Amino acid sequence: MDTDTTAPAPHLFSGAAAPLLHPEALPPLRHHRLWRPKRVLVTRSARAFPRALLMAERAAALGAEVVELPNDRLTGLTSGEGAAADYRLAKATMAVVVASAAKRRLQPIPPSADWRFDLAEGCPAHCQYCYLAGSLAGPPITRAYANVEEILSGLADYVGKGTITSASAERSGEGTTFEASCYADPLGVEHLTGSLSEAVRFFGRWDAPVQLRFTTKFADVSPLLGLDHRGRTRVRMSVNAAHLIRFEGGTSPLPERLRALGELARAGYRVGLTVAPIQPVDDWRAGYAALFAAAARELGGAPNLDLTAELITHRFTPKSKGVLQGWYPASKLEMDEEKRSRKLTKFGSVKHVYPAATMKEMRAELTALLALHLPAARVLYWT
Repeated sequence: MDTDTTAPAPHLFSGAAAPLLHPEALPPLRHHRLWRPKRVLVTRSARAFPRALLMAERAAALGAEVVELPNDRLTGLTSGEGAAADYRLAKATMAVVVASAAKRRLQPIPPSADWRFDLAEGCPAHCQYCYLAGSLAGPPITRAYANVEEILSGLADYVGKGTITSASAERSGEGTTFEASCYADPLGVEHLTGSLSEAVRFFGRWDAPVQLRFTTKFADVSPLLGLDHRGRTRVRMSVNAAHLIRFEGGTSPLPERLRALGELARAGYRVGLTVAPIQPVDDWRAGYAALFAAAARELGGAPNLDLTAELITHRFTPKSKGVLQGWYPASKLEMDEEKRSRKLTKFGSVKHVYPAATMKEMRAELTALLALHLPAARVLYWT
């Protein structure tokens, strides 16, 4: 769908008086593999921000029903037809809201980055192991923040105050790092929000030792390719052995993700592989060897390649298992507590991870495969 929606209809919102952003703030839509929400709920407070109008116009251009809520309370999130119907309704809904002062207060996000900030919360994909299932309460809708400029303007207060890269001799070259994909996949909704492009521009203009980081399972990187990022953004592609991608419904195919990572590397971005969630399924060694070999082919020839790898094994909590089994009752994803080790988090909650011997074996094998196929990759952590 080659639709340029950078000139939104001026009367989409009744009584909307906010001026529109310059068209460059949201690049035109160019690819057709896009999430198309069925409904977009826009809160009263969000309608004061020009970006909310642009989000609503873009969604309307893709066929979404735009609903102006009378206040800031999200309503209409249940179908009355049972849990399965409620899940489908939530996954087809985007809410345009305002990030409160509490939401704009940053939290550390080890081992990835110094600080976490959010451009959105929730994800339109259907990953059967979804980590958000145990983290975000309520129906799994996607919330996009309208006050992006306000969110970005508060980041300067945190420079040099982190404990992951700011205070690490090994990773100090990354500067103060800001992770934008803890509770969302910002690229998955970029064609509707433009928020990620705004963040990349913001970091590009920011003359300081800082880095924007995000990871994604989506391949439409076209909005990012022409931006003046100045090397202050690292884009990591979430990848896995090919036969495990079947658990990631609604995402881009693995070959497209790797191709997109190569495009970004050739556009001068710092890039990375987020290998997750690693699972010792049948033929896992061959599967991960093929993954790294394919990544090497796509990244070959990228000038001044700056490549990292983050290796994350599958784990689950009793809460997330219950939620996921409700969402995906027919899933074949292994979540057998008898095959796992029980571990306590720093908050005292329980999570189930692979036994120590399995973890040790997988770590040794995957790091060796990375060194063989992608010797330029720096492994940031294993967890």
